[in-house]
Parts: sequence; C-alpha cells; structure tokens
Amino acid sequence: MTALLAIVLSGMGTYFSRAVFIIALANRRIPSHLRLAMEYVGPSVMAALVVTMLISPAGDLMLGVAEGLALLTAGLVAWRSRNHLLTIVLAMAVFWGVRALLG
Repeated sequence: MTALLAIVLSGMGTYFSRAVFIIALANRRIPSHLRLAMEYVGPSVMAALVVTMLISPAGDLMLGVAEGLALLTAGLVAWRSRNHLLTIVLAMAVFWGVRALLG
C-alpha cells in the first residue's frame, strides 16, 4: 500500500466515523444531562494532551521554563476569559516565543 493510499483511506475513515454521528443524531434532541457532560470533553482532552507532553516515557516530569510559562498563561487566560480557543492560542504563542528566545 502506498503512502498516498494510506493517507486517503485514513482521511475517509475519519470523515465517515464522524459523519455517522451527525447523520444519525440530526433529527434528535440531545438530553440536557448529556449536553452538560459534553461541555467537559474539550477541557479533558486538552488536559490529557498537556499531561502527555509533560511526562516522559519513564514517568518523569519534564517541565522546562517554556512549558511552565505556557501552563501559567493557559491557566490565567482560561480562568479570566473562559475561552478555549484564546487559551490555546495565547499559551502556544508564549510556549513558542520562550522556546525561540531560549534556543
């Protein structure tokens, strides 16, 4: 199998696995308790991504200056703005900026 075919098949599989839920639930109301629970999916996924970035395969904490300042920025922006996108953008800008300055 060529790399292009693998990429195309992966993209189609991802698209169809998401489209099934949209099509299946298009004419149904989502219960309020489920909607409430779904509000926590984004922050949970973000926390999981951050933790996997900060923990080495051996289980050690790898927290440098750039990571620490980005986490602090993310915490403050999320607390003050309650905006996930703004939190991600500003924290990544701080992370990349500090890494570029420190080399």
